[in-house]
Amino acid sequence: MALTGRQRPPSEHAFSPHDAVLRTAAPHLARRRFLTVTAAAAMLAFSTNRPARGATAAPELDAARITDDPFTLGVASGDPLPDSVLIWTRLAPEPFAEDGGLGQQRVAVQWEVALDEWFVIVQHQGVATAHPEYAHSVHVDVKGMLPDSHYYYRFRVGSWISPVGRTRTAPAEGSDTDSLRLAAVACQAYQDGYYTAHRHLAQEDVDVVFHLGDYLYEYPVDSAGGDRRYTDRKLPDVFNRETTTLADYRLRYALYKSDPDLQAAHARHPFVVTWDDHETENNYAGAVDEKGTAPEQFLVRRAAAYRAYWENQPLRAEQLPQGPDARLYRRLSWGSLAQFDILDTRQYRSDQAYNDRPHAPGPESDDPARTLTGAAQERWLLDGWRNSAALWHVMPQQVCFSQRRFDLTASAPVSMDAWDGYRASRDRVMAGAKAAGVDNWMVLTGDVHVGYAFDIKEDFDDPASRTLGTEFTCTSIASGGNGARKPTEWDTYMKANPHLKFFDGRRGYVRVALGRENAQADFRTVSAITTPGATVSTAASFVTEVGSPGLKSA
Repeated sequence: MALTGRQRPPSEHAFSPHDAVLRTAAPHLARRRFLTVTAAAAMLAFSTNRPARGATAAPELDAARITDDPFTLGVASGDPLPDSVLIWTRLAPEPFAEDGGLGQQRVAVQWEVALDEWFVIVQHQGVATAHPEYAHSVHVDVKGMLPDSHYYYRFRVGSWISPVGRTRTAPAEGSDTDSLRLAAVACQAYQDGYYTAHRHLAQEDVDVVFHLGDYLYEYPVDSAGGDRRYTDRKLPDVFNRETTTLADYRLRYALYKSDPDLQAAHARHPFVVTWDDHETENNYAGAVDEKGTAPEQFLVRRAAAYRAYWENQPLRAEQLPQGPDARLYRRLSWGSLAQFDILDTRQYRSDQAYNDRPHAPGPESDDPARTLTGAAQERWLLDGWRNSAALWHVMPQQVCFSQRRFDLTASAPVSMDAWDGYRASRDRVMAGAKAAGVDNWMVLTGDVHVGYAFDIKEDFDDPASRTLGTEFTCTSIASGGNGARKPTEWDTYMKANPHLKFFDGRRGYVRVALGRENAQADFRTVSAITTPGATVSTAASFVTEVGSPGLKSA
């Protein structure tokens, strides 16, 4: 999230790899051209570094030679289906070394999935290979599992055994599931403080966690860990620079995933992840970065960031990037209770209007050709709603969907990086929700480092207009420091946006319980993050009823 402007090169480019044609926008955007040579170059750079086969394969490391714990980055699971869950780990006996301490050798990794945490009743097991080309990460798509069931999993290399992870499968497709408990998190700048919220999240009784972006930040982290102010340890200088290369991003994930509170949350719950901007670079838009870098250079950086993201998250092979492109938007379901349409609002978007500065809506931002999702993802979303029989339609995504006016003037500025800067795109999505008869629509949002609760209005400028759904932003895990219950702009925002029902600037997460009659959202906040061990409490709770969208205090 940034409210500062940026300089663009005179000739700008937009690259939407999943669209068949290049969409034209405002006159200055129409000068863009499709970067076939650039895309091919970036693809070549990152498609050739794949595990070799046959006689040329990397040698296998004798596990007996691994003398230090290789599971320093923990375990994770993700994207639960009725018959499958993805389980993940990454081997790194020396996590702050570029090769993780394993060189360029592949490693055989045993895995087990059991019905009990003592692994007496093992249901599935096998051997996976950790390849150096994928930073010795392991992604196992465990199939043949029972629906709506809890499982435990672990990995083994030689005599080393990983921490035990707990996961679960989704209910059977179309089954009459009565309830679902989820949490939403986002924005965890390591240097801004401790992951106390993750420690409390690990103790929550939820079925799944949605991470809505900014899993890491590209900015330098000094030897003291920023506001963590380490006195008993010193981080290596390798982190005290901005991430730009594949090695940089891999090391930054190693730093973040070395945090015990984050590891605890991953080990306790399956995660569904999607990225925002900082996993690559602040406020980038498609092939356009913040600093005005030539697109052919930025796409190589984006390819590195996307590659490292996949390596370090519990994602299936379908999400493995091809050069600078990755299909991250996807759909999950929870019986007949809920459909989740997980969006990617970075990779395919048009460049931000008005040089990405807060600005009143105008001809540039309101050009109907502008898109936040790209044409293909937008069609996928609307088609998915039309074909759905789910009771709840939940849209986990990155940036504020609802209107957010920054002052009380008639021409109040809004964020050009959020849906306010892409109002035609938002209008198409809202029209699609109405046309599909989506009555129980919930948007989950990250990015802004505060907790918001919005009524999604048919006309945001008319408080009396129809309410179409609800939006919850989940504040941040750490980004922005301790925060305050009422930030300085609290009074202005609450008056300027009548559909805004809650605003809190502290760190934490949102916990949501979906049921057949209503949904309840609890804003969980921690008392501080600049010192470890802070307490957690519920700042506010809201209910929205099935068939009657709109927020009421619980």
